[in-house]
Amino acid sequence: MKNYIKTGFLSLLCASSFIFVGCSEDYLNDPQPTEIVAESVIFGSRTGVEAFLSGIARRARGQFSSVDAAGVNSIYFARTLKGNDLIHARSWWGFDYDNDNREPTYRRTSFSWEFPYYMINQLNACINGVETSELSEVDKSELIGQARALRGFYYFQLALEFQEGYTSSNRDLPAPPIYTELSTEGKPMGTLGELYDFIVEDLTTAISSLSEDRLGKSYVNVNVANGILARVYLAMSNWDGAEDAANAAYGGNVAAVLDPDSYGNGFDDISNVEWIWGNPQTGDQSNYYYNAPSAFVDPINPAYNNIYINEFFANEFTATDARNTFTYGTATDFTKVTSTKFVFAFSSDIVLMRTAEMILIEAEAKFRQGDEIGARDLMFELQSNRDPMAVKSTNTGSALEEEILLERRKELYGEYGVEWFDAKRLQRGIVRTPNHRIVKTLEPNDKRFYLKIPQVEIDANENIDDSVNSGR
Repeated sequence: MKNYIKTGFLSLLCASSFIFVGCSEDYLNDPQPTEIVAESVIFGSRTGVEAFLSGIARRARGQFSSVDAAGVNSIYFARTLKGNDLIHARSWWGFDYDNDNREPTYRRTSFSWEFPYYMINQLNACINGVETSELSEVDKSELIGQARALRGFYYFQLALEFQEGYTSSNRDLPAPPIYTELSTEGKPMGTLGELYDFIVEDLTTAISSLSEDRLGKSYVNVNVANGILARVYLAMSNWDGAEDAANAAYGGNVAAVLDPDSYGNGFDDISNVEWIWGNPQTGDQSNYYYNAPSAFVDPINPAYNNIYINEFFANEFTATDARNTFTYGTATDFTKVTSTKFVFAFSSDIVLMRTAEMILIEAEAKFRQGDEIGARDLMFELQSNRDPMAVKSTNTGSALEEEILLERRKELYGEYGVEWFDAKRLQRGIVRTPNHRIVKTLEPNDKRFYLKIPQVEIDANENIDDSVNSGR
């Protein structure tokens, strides 16, 4: 990790100047640093730190190294295309679709390691700067809470990308190292258990210091932190924790946080009541074509036009379902079905977390704990909101489990790789239908569910050598 820490963060001042110059009125309009901003300016006021955090949010949606290695959306979309529900036609993300993009020298591997660590370094700079500042204890607690929630989020991405799904029996598997300070010295690999414990600590500490207040939906508040924790607990099979965190994330009132009429509006507006967290876009700060959802075939607002919908998946939606945004063409191959779920525009906002996901996490957690009635009732609240003709499930056992998991795919396809995430955490594998352009099966715990450690890290870090990829 020495190389990219040295080049990206020579000191707290370098990290801070990049962020701060990317954030206030002039800074937000100019993503390139034009001058050095003193540490005392950034950490001398709450406004300065909030500008720091704004710059971190801006970096999360910017282009990091290429079109398919941009920000958080690129990580999410690469996972999405490894599954069965979407079909890739051409161009960007093709190797991800092929589930063949994991070698140490590949761009996906390097990006999926370097981008989260880049963001973690900035968050460490924020945390350390606030801790040593003269801000009030209230301001310190709230600002550090935001940064720790984000740090937990990015370490969670590393945990998902670079090791098997978490189980109580594989906590000793090697996992990416943990950094809490700016450093030019690379650490050895840690363990998966240590990494998940650290993630949970960051998030629970953040939750204890945050409220629902925030400057906007691109910032972290207690709802966002709970939503991240709900995902983490889901990955850890901590069903009780997942239920509580998910309920806290959306507030517990299903009717108040859903708007089926807006589902077909193109998923481009962060102000939607269903959005808990997102990245806003403006025309003068657009990420242009590297906003991953622009890859969908949108017959109204075309962009890359390289992603189609699996016909078998589309057929799972009823005609009266608000989520049925599909158009069936006359083609007989994988290009038959398109979707207008994601409208393309240079100013389209990017969704990161929605209330419906949290409702379904809570429903699954109830099911896993034996409360099948509660799971069916909660799921039906969502289903009947989406489809006025929905019929309440009478399923039990494995049939109810499959219904909940299908409902997650129907609700969240194209957003953050839910099909891949569920297959990995539940050790289920992914079986593609024969209509795919590339038909591949991922077995449970398939090595293709995680990446090899990038060669750039091995070359730069004296505590990690080539043996780290043995057996991977």
